[in-house]
Amino acid sequence: MTVQRTAKRPVWSIVLAGGEGERVKPFVLRWLGRHQPKQYCTFVGKRSMFQHTVERATTLTSPERTIVVAACHHHSEVVSQLRGRPIGKLFLQPANCDTAAGIFLPLAYLRARDPQAIVVILPSDHFIHPEYPFLETVRQAMVSADAMPARMLLLGVQPDGVETDYGWIQRGLPLDGSPDYPVHAVSSFLEKPAAAQADAALRTGGLWNTLVLTATVESLWQAGCTCFPDMMALFERLMPAWDTPVEGSLLAAAYRKMPVYNFSSHLLQRLPEQVAVIELTGVLWSDWGKPERIADTIRRIGKTPTFPLHCLDQSYRPHLVAQTAE
Repeated sequence: MTVQRTAKRPVWSIVLAGGEGERVKPFVLRWLGRHQPKQYCTFVGKRSMFQHTVERATTLTSPERTIVVAACHHHSEVVSQLRGRPIGKLFLQPANCDTAAGIFLPLAYLRARDPQAIVVILPSDHFIHPEYPFLETVRQAMVSADAMPARMLLLGVQPDGVETDYGWIQRGLPLDGSPDYPVHAVSSFLEKPAAAQADAALRTGGLWNTLVLTATVESLWQAGCTCFPDMMALFERLMPAWDTPVEGSLLAAAYRKMPVYNFSSHLLQRLPEQVAVIELTGVLWSDWGKPERIADTIRRIGKTPTFPLHCLDQSYRPHLVAQTAE
């Protein structure tokens, strides 16, 4: 099959920025003297992870088709970091109800506003370098989602070791795709495995799950209705309120009843037959969920960190000390 180079449907970006970065909180406290979620921190260079992600989102789609999802108490930080950059919609979640609510909140908006669209879901607290091959792979995932509208397309990355904090994807049979961006079915997901399970996944060609996902609004919505009927009912009732004066109060009321579900373990892991995967190659990817991952990545790209080295634990400080002395 010859796959078209661009998706025929309209495409929206969803930037997920509602996390709190609990695992790196002690490190950030030593550095800044206060808690700040990692996506809003500038660990290297001049822009935060959030700002990099918004730039990717608006490059992939457009500012008016970019939605940001953050927490209510992040409001001032989000507005400051957007620095007047226009976006299509900012959602502030009244409570952190895990990743499923963070994803289906903007999907409920799109289901009312642009139900035939494709979405690109971009976590804002992951490190990605370089940009160009990542953006090209996401663009191909958009095309594949358009060609296979019943499937959700995930980006997986080749692991460089046994990692028990990441989700793993086991690939199945090849599906339609371009020669440069082959698409595979997913045989199974493995969420935060034991070391022996991660080692087995590594040896059998498993990929790390980046949680960068493209799909039609409808395919995601139907998957949500299968896995979270109680949550989806709350979002269904919100649809008439979008962009009206009562949106905020009804959203707050819905979140007082909002169940807590994890998108990976409670949806993807349950519905592997509805997911496909494209391998992300030529890109260094990390979730930066631990200070040692931040330090290791900065060492590997040969950059100087913006944080003082004494903020790092002594066990992974020497590499950066040697690097910055060169």
